[in-house]
Amino acid sequence: MTPTKLLQIVALLFFPFLMYGQMEQPNILWIVSEDNSPFIGAYGDEFATTPNIDQMAREGILYENAFASAPVCAPARSTLITGVYPPSMGTQHMRSRYPIPDMIRFFPEFLKKAGYYTTNNSKTDYNTSDAEDRIPFAWDESSGKATYENKNKGQPFFAVFNIGISHESSIHKSMDELNHDPDEVPIPPYHPETPEMKHDWAQYYDKVQAMDARVGEILRELEESGYADNTIVFYYSDHGGILGRSKRFMFDSGLHVPLVIRFPEKYREIAPGGPGTRTDRLVSFVDFAPTVLSLAGVPIPQYMQGKAFLGSQEEKPREYAYSFRGRMDERIDMSRTVRDKKYRYIRNYLPHKIYGQYLGYLWRAPSMRSWEREYQAGNLDEIQSQFWNPKPVEELFDIEADPHNVNNLAKDPAYKSTLNRMRKANEKWMKRIRDVGFIPEAMLSDLASQVPLYDYSRSGDYPIANVNKIVGKITRGDKKTIEKNLTSENPVLRYWAATGVTMYIDKVDISAEKVRGLMNDEYPAVRIAAAEALFHLGESGSAVTVLAESMEEDNLMARVQAINVLETMGEEARPAVPAVQEIIPEDDENRDYDVRAARRLVDKLQ
Repeated sequence: MTPTKLLQIVALLFFPFLMYGQMEQPNILWIVSEDNSPFIGAYGDEFATTPNIDQMAREGILYENAFASAPVCAPARSTLITGVYPPSMGTQHMRSRYPIPDMIRFFPEFLKKAGYYTTNNSKTDYNTSDAEDRIPFAWDESSGKATYENKNKGQPFFAVFNIGISHESSIHKSMDELNHDPDEVPIPPYHPETPEMKHDWAQYYDKVQAMDARVGEILRELEESGYADNTIVFYYSDHGGILGRSKRFMFDSGLHVPLVIRFPEKYREIAPGGPGTRTDRLVSFVDFAPTVLSLAGVPIPQYMQGKAFLGSQEEKPREYAYSFRGRMDERIDMSRTVRDKKYRYIRNYLPHKIYGQYLGYLWRAPSMRSWEREYQAGNLDEIQSQFWNPKPVEELFDIEADPHNVNNLAKDPAYKSTLNRMRKANEKWMKRIRDVGFIPEAMLSDLASQVPLYDYSRSGDYPIANVNKIVGKITRGDKKTIEKNLTSENPVLRYWAATGVTMYIDKVDISAEKVRGLMNDEYPAVRIAAAEALFHLGESGSAVTVLAESMEEDNLMARVQAINVLETMGEEARPAVPAVQEIIPEDDENRDYDVRAARRLVDKLQ
């Protein structure tokens, strides 16, 4: 800790408003919409109908470069509520149920201890098994009826209002009458212009319009309460969305979010500009918790990994915004991304998996099914077909020239220095936060039952620098590294080596004999990865046997991993169907990820 930082914390502890003069603590209001990119008039979208957010932008500060930490809700909310990157805590996978260490608190708890009345209306979805135990410490109220109106007289408040109107589910059922014309809606170049795609896009714009109306209602309620003159208001979305290749995906369409912050006259001196200002400052969800604490004059805990971008503890602007992708519902994947003001770099650690892995929830959208139909019929152009192909190891996009992220510059010699710079930034970040994403989730879940993963990653038992380096070579197809690590003492590296055989089956020329020993590995994740490799090496029978036996594992994520592999085998997976059927309960409402994947596999092969 620097001497300046130490003095700053001491000042805040004993003289919390030293940097604000005699200014009282502001109220802080978050208005959070779900699943929408900046399809907003203030951001230049002429097709959007968003008068309330547009007005708020005229009265406040519009952030041009705000980014979610993850392109999906629960991991993104894990970041927001803690100020810590989920890959540091093992909460990077969708709806994972792993504990976080006691020292990491839900940040409203610090506000509450400082005298704030804290309310949440009403989504939690914090992606950790101990959320319910922590919520009473963080929130005075957390429900669909929670309101700052219940606070004591003179008490400052921090309030969250979550708006679900624009959520992905809003396009699952097509509406007959629309405000936005499907024949006029702008379609990105990666989507085919099917009737279903046009309709879903237009319906989505309708839902964004309805969401904007709700924003207006919340702002009017604030005015009527008499608290508007003392309240700093944030409007933002929990990630991008919602049509295919946005929510859940590592492009700007999934990660770039709108952020508008309005300061009343009373607090203009701490605003970064006057009304109607636009700023290109990079901000990330990991910055939101420390920023609210900074605005409230509450010391920021040392464990938080974000940078306050407003208030008495404001730090210098960040150079990069980092984001991550782990398992999305029933489908396994791993990617990391780095964004500066001009470029987005993506590192795909499972490049053999196509972007468009089938996800039951995503496929509920008529547009998604139409896109797949057109691909199977051979009716798509090269850009529209990319989604259905394996991923490159690295991607680099010039956002200014290519806002839809369709022209990968990673192999262009003219961008070599930019690629190297952002690649190094990603590797440095993963080492700094001690990213546990390299641990396959079947192992991760067992570890989490013994110790919080944040603590494990810092215990000395997880050599992140070495793992990062070796996995980097494996996922680039380095034969010597793959071959050597098939017998590594580290089970994480054995898993990645076996997976590397599958990734580069036509390149590395490793014999089946060198993989067979892993079929009896003590770790299910390694056995399953070895079975996948052996399948591609021509030993289908033994591979399917191991995968079928995996249905008897107590470890849910091992079952998910095995079914993911079986689905890539087509007809050759049929002998495993009876074992897979055994894990499907009669209850049609069961939504466990292994059951979702199992139902899909059985339906395909029956």
